[in-house]
Amino acid sequence: MPPPKSIAGTAVSVAEAAHAQPAKSGRLSRLVLDLLRPYRGWLIIVFIAMLVEIAMSLAAPWPLKLVLDDALGHHKLPDWLAWAHDYGFGRHTLGVALFAGVATLFIAVFGAIATYIDNYYTTSVGQWVANDLRIRIYEHLHRLSLRYYDNVKTGALMSTITSDVATIQSFASSSTLDIVVDLITIVFMVGLMFWLDWDFTLIAVGFTPFLVVFLFHFKKAVKEVTRTVRARQSDIVAVVQEGLGSVRAVKAFGRQDLEVAHLEAASHATVEAVLKARQVKSLLSPMVNIVVAICTGIVLWKGTSLIVAGTMTAGALTVYLAYLSKFFKPVKDLASMTSAIAQTTVALERIQTILSADDIIQERADATDPGRLKGAITFDHVAFGYGDDIPVLRNVSFSIEPGQVVGIVGPTGSGKSTVLSLVPRFYNPTSGRVLIDGKDISTYKLASLRSQVGFVLQETVLFRGTIRENIAYGRPGATDEEVIAAAKIANADEFISRMPHGYDSAVGERGDTLSGGQRQRIGIARAVIRNSPIMILDEPTAALDTESERLVIEGLERLMEGRTVIMIAHRLSTIVDADKIIVLKDGVVAEEGSNDELIARGGVYAELHRVQYEPAVARLTSAA
Repeated sequence: MPPPKSIAGTAVSVAEAAHAQPAKSGRLSRLVLDLLRPYRGWLIIVFIAMLVEIAMSLAAPWPLKLVLDDALGHHKLPDWLAWAHDYGFGRHTLGVALFAGVATLFIAVFGAIATYIDNYYTTSVGQWVANDLRIRIYEHLHRLSLRYYDNVKTGALMSTITSDVATIQSFASSSTLDIVVDLITIVFMVGLMFWLDWDFTLIAVGFTPFLVVFLFHFKKAVKEVTRTVRARQSDIVAVVQEGLGSVRAVKAFGRQDLEVAHLEAASHATVEAVLKARQVKSLLSPMVNIVVAICTGIVLWKGTSLIVAGTMTAGALTVYLAYLSKFFKPVKDLASMTSAIAQTTVALERIQTILSADDIIQERADATDPGRLKGAITFDHVAFGYGDDIPVLRNVSFSIEPGQVVGIVGPTGSGKSTVLSLVPRFYNPTSGRVLIDGKDISTYKLASLRSQVGFVLQETVLFRGTIRENIAYGRPGATDEEVIAAAKIANADEFISRMPHGYDSAVGERGDTLSGGQRQRIGIARAVIRNSPIMILDEPTAALDTESERLVIEGLERLMEGRTVIMIAHRLSTIVDADKIIVLKDGVVAEEGSNDELIARGGVYAELHRVQYEPAVARLTSAA
């Protein structure tokens, strides 16, 4: 059955940041209602089915009462069932027994149909709620700025998208309406029990307040230990994700034992947390069973004395005992759900913490599509920091004309990569403005702005799929001819054609089956096919050998033709022909000019040039 309209594609409302504190119950309630709203039709069907289940459950003991009190006692149906005699059920013992048997079958069949409908639709609701929630979280994560990821562990996010969503799915599939139905069952059952014998009912109800107080404190304890368990489980995911993601470095330094030790520590902490949680949860069932046993013992003693006195029938006592057992069953179920509710609440809190993160690059309501940009870039007194006490850029100002190739150099930590990240608005400046074609980039639509900025990074990231799909990642819908043409410009067609399946060859995870030079040339092809007027190059040849560097540079030269190019360079040889070189130091523009001008000036750039080009022996001699 197809699902109702999903909420996965709707806009995610952003609440106040809640990075360090559990989400408020009001927010959690709104989140739950928001998730369930598209499936309210299914929930109504489930609720009706559950009401039928309740009715059949309440009716189940009565055929036995008919046998004990009417078939064996009066040998006829009670007056309120006298109509059954007209349908072939005789006024004798076997006729009453036959009616009781048919009634039992009727109750079972209707109860089974209602249970099937209930299980089918609750499972459907659980699956689709989990689907919507996964997509909603993932969509929101992609809307957050890079600043958010500077302070969050990827493993913790993965744990939330998998384990926490699975917890909510399980709860929605099995417990969403069970709680409401159990409460309704208790209300109807108490009414019937009072009707049968109010003395006995007071005995049962009299113990309930003590049980409720116990459950209240029990729920708080379970919630705390569950929150600890989920945190420790997230640590395991984070350790494994980090270790396997860096497996080459681990093997290179021979630190497998250290990574295993990290996992062992996280795993031991998780085991201790789980055992502590189990210790708390194990108290529930024994306590409820003791209360049920006490009530049942008192009722058996009191009921037997009333039967001997002739004020109660054996059938009435049987029905009452069945109802007493059924009365405590939903109470016990609600108590058992305390653990599930606590786990689900913690999962919702962790999810709501992500959805409440407001570190989003906001698009102005009046943002416009700039059309094809020319590529004039201006930094106007820009300042930026990754934290309140960590300034990276302090007062950066420079201009780049359309079609210029500009190199950015400077010591480590001077803010070179930060400058590149501000151009496509991966971050917003703390103060100052970044302008493209004379307009503040905050006035442009984000998608339009970023579609006109191409990237070739120091390490090209390849995605799961074929080489063709990875090249076309820069422009979905690109034709095969365009993909091949881009590969030729990037000097990638030669090695791709030699592969067993050519452009349909699958790449390994992150492209590890290809060499660094091959990955870089695919990255250049991806940028070529994007055909952006602005190109950002973040030291694309730093990790390459001489031959690979030559091929990559040839591809870059073709890529840069007619475009505005900003290039970070550690090897100054890659920017000697740049139209302009901007030197950053301590978060400000220290120097600006061509290669020859900066060398002649004898400043920061000249020193960087001397260190790179002066032979090591000469430097040692000079130092001596």
